[in-house]
Amino acid sequence: MRRVDLTEAAAVVLRELTEDNGPLMFHQSGGCCDGSSPMCYPQGEFLTGDGDVRLGSVDIGSGPPVEVWMSRPQFAYWKHTHLTVDVVPGRGAGFSLEAPRGVRFLIRSRLFSDAESHWLEAHWAEGMG
Repeated sequence: MRRVDLTEAAAVVLRELTEDNGPLMFHQSGGCCDGSSPMCYPQGEFLTGDGDVRLGSVDIGSGPPVEVWMSRPQFAYWKHTHLTVDVVPGRGAGFSLEAPRGVRFLIRSRLFSDAESHWLEAHWAEGMG
């Protein structure tokens, strides 16, 4: 079971960004500047620590998987949801790599079912998915 996935449209943009920037990562902080949008950075450019949760990684079809991180306080709100990274036309935050392309990443979510929630409580370790 995974906490995070992505759409094919997002995978296409991530493959292009990987070609231009090398391996990538996402971080979602819920802070004042980026709200709840996932921010895409070259891998390691955003330093993570004890205040962050690794939700897992997403396979973009070619190249290295993209790790997905979330601030621990934001995770407290979202831990009951499955997240899907998507991309839509528009301009998001200026710090995220996709911004100059006229698109922005966003999160689509759904609540986990009772069965999924029970499985996660029993089995999920940070960063496993």
